[in-house]
Amino acid sequence: MLKKLFLFFLLSLGFFQFATAQKVAPELIRADSAFDAGAYQLAYQQYRGLLRQDALVSPRLLLRMAYVQEGLGHYPASLYYLSMALARQPRLATWHKMADLARDQRLAGYPETWRQDLQLTFRRYYYFGLQGLLLGAVIGGTLLLVRRQRITRGWWMIYGSYLVLTVVYLNLLGTERAALVVRPRAALMAGPSAGAAWLTTAAAGDRLVVQGQQDTWYQVQWQGQEAYVRTQDLLLVQ
Repeated sequence: MLKKLFLFFLLSLGFFQFATAQKVAPELIRADSAFDAGAYQLAYQQYRGLLRQDALVSPRLLLRMAYVQEGLGHYPASLYYLSMALARQPRLATWHKMADLARDQRLAGYPETWRQDLQLTFRRYYYFGLQGLLLGAVIGGTLLLVRRQRITRGWWMIYGSYLVLTVVYLNLLGTERAALVVRPRAALMAGPSAGAAWLTTAAAGDRLVVQGQQDTWYQVQWQGQEAYVRTQDLLLVQ
């Protein structure tokens, strides 16, 4: 357990150092220049080309793409890019923008509640807390191993409890998979079959939480109950 936690901590530090040391690509500079000059559609096309390079995709780039699509009246596309930005950098301002757009377009799946705000705030600081817990696990484990001959059993029990707490925290965030409906009047069914009972239809831009997949159907959460929608009707937020 300790070795796995230590490895995760080292990998996270390495990723952070790589991200901060990354150089700005010339393509990104050109796209930003076009956007700043008001050539929004040209900038959007250049940004789309950069999406294939994961290392260059940032919340700022995605927010700019969302801005262009909103200006063109393509609200589902704007919400998709906002969702991608939110997945990379959980911020209340981004979520509230998504909720405002969804309210104006009468779209579902964008709750404006204190619980949603609390969850986003937790997600924003989740990795900072996790790195602190992992650092404490590594330091504590090292001290116990160095002084193992003088350490009583009680200290090992305390350290074991600390590791359990770290694992609980590690899994606390969960892996919610959000997806947006991409086809107008997408059917939500009671089962993964065209012959299942019809529940309702979803509009393009509606947001659903994906819980699983069966063949060509996604299992989703809809108004507190299980529903199924064809995979071709949804676009997972990457």
